[in-house]
Amino acid sequence: MSDTLLSLSEVAKSFKDVHALTKVDLEIKSGQVVGLVGGNGAGKTTLLRLMAGVMEPSNGSILFRGEPVSSMRERLGVVPESTGLYSRLTAWENIRYHSRIYGIEDKIAWARVVHFAKMLDLIDALPRHTKGFSRGMRQKTALLRALAHGPDILLLDEPTAGLDVTSARTVRKLVGQLRNEGGTVIYSTHHLAEAQQVCDRIVIVHNGSIRADGTPDELLAMTNKETLEEAYVSLTADKAKPRIEDNYKEGKLAKWWRLFLTGRTPKIQEGSEDE
Repeated sequence: MSDTLLSLSEVAKSFKDVHALTKVDLEIKSGQVVGLVGGNGAGKTTLLRLMAGVMEPSNGSILFRGEPVSSMRERLGVVPESTGLYSRLTAWENIRYHSRIYGIEDKIAWARVVHFAKMLDLIDALPRHTKGFSRGMRQKTALLRALAHGPDILLLDEPTAGLDVTSARTVRKLVGQLRNEGGTVIYSTHHLAEAQQVCDRIVIVHNGSIRADGTPDELLAMTNKETLEEAYVSLTADKAKPRIEDNYKEGKLAKWWRLFLTGRTPKIQEGSEDE
């Protein structure tokens, strides 16, 4: 039996006239930690959303163990960049609510949560409301929530963004533990050094396409470079495309309202939470 869990074939995604992804072919095998590495706007988050089945590709197919991924989402664990916790619930209540949606008994979910919460040093915080949690604690809770139903693949979107050094190190340690236990993780990051430290395999995404896919040693051999940073720069030398938000055009009413409130003409939108 094939050990391929997730298979993407000629996948493309467009938003009107913006081509976020173009002809992506990728296979994710069981027991790997695969890094998606690219700058802001490269297409990493769009790719993760397609893998998670929350968006449909414009072209191509995405299969999970040979079935459409949209029908197999219960086998995936997803930690988006925004954790989306309910502040009026405790950490455990957030996790339990999520696991019950997947039909997991509380005692089974609790056993899984305790197993990983010890590593994340979050056991004492499970009965506390998440309203006062730091970003690191919220991220750890989101990780536990994603693991409570025993997913086959864990999808992480910038899991250490904004975390302090200790919390980021703890998250990386958890990913290593998941690998040791036979788990499969897709780890999106724009930090090349972090991907090199955590991942078995690195997929470089730039301007909506995959520029390279392999182990760090394979990427060095492919580009004939001495460092992974030099390899990355050589593979992404062409100018990055504008992000979707850079093409945003305000309507007349929005322009008038901005002028009325600020006395300034509108500027190009900056920043993005999508990539």
